[in-house]
Amino acid sequence: MNTEIKIKVPFYDLDPMNIVWHGNYVKYMEEARCDFFDKLNYNYTDMYNDGVMYPIAKMDMKFIKSANFGEELIVKCFLKEIEPAIVIKYEIYSGSEKIFKASTMQIGVNVKTGETLYEAPEKLRRAVYG
Repeated sequence: MNTEIKIKVPFYDLDPMNIVWHGNYVKYMEEARCDFFDKLNYNYTDMYNDGVMYPIAKMDMKFIKSANFGEELIVKCFLKEIEPAIVIKYEIYSGSEKIFKASTMQIGVNVKTGETLYEAPEKLRRAVYG
């Protein structure tokens, strides 16, 4: 499963070198990830209401080329697995050129107890697998 969003780089995302500040790529990834779960009809609010939260446990990023002010970016998000952790891959393109790639791993945690969960909630499994 995957999704993609478009982002036009705003001026306030630039650093003093006049390129997108590296931390903003994480924001772009988050926007794509939230869009993905919204399209599944099982988003972070739903998960939390079901007693589960998914903090980021690991993030790997590779910056291939800088993005610039006004550039139209396409952020692609690919779900790779949901158990024992949610693993998502990301690619950011400027036109047809890949400028960034990354992955995140999110661990399920019981909201009330803080206990690590090794199985995805049934609602998430149904949303992903039907």
